[in-house]
Amino acid sequence: MAHLFSFLRGLFGPVIGRPPRFQVAALCHREKDGHMQILLITSRDTGRWILPKGWPIAGKDAGGSALQEAWEEAGVRPTPDAPVELGRYFYDKIMDGGVPVPCETKVFAVAVSDLADDFPEKSQRRRKWVSPMDAADMVNEPSLKALLRDLPAQFAA
Repeated sequence: MAHLFSFLRGLFGPVIGRPPRFQVAALCHREKDGHMQILLITSRDTGRWILPKGWPIAGKDAGGSALQEAWEEAGVRPTPDAPVELGRYFYDKIMDGGVPVPCETKVFAVAVSDLADDFPEKSQRRRKWVSPMDAADMVNEPSLKALLRDLPAQFAA
């Protein structure tokens, strides 16, 4: 069904389309044994691997909203460094009722100091540290896969 909506949006989108909805994501990272690791979490609905993400939060800028999502969804305690915008990716969010809505997601790098054992969505998600390449293989969104594959080069620059 989602493929049908994507096809129809591709066909009629330029005529009746709306701009994509905006979300923010936290690309939580750490160094371990000299290698970068990325924190992935599972989505609540399908259990697929994703970055902590959500809608912008009133009273917070985009980076602050990404930090809040990282805390609520993954228990991330960041370093004092401010989140850094890395890029963006696009995907179709399936809303209640099964209707896909195009979303543009701005991604912020968040250096992780520690992970809390208890956090708001602990019982609803799993979390896992993986390499950027493994993370790229685990997520579904093509433009997020590309962003994750380019990470080592971005961080080296």
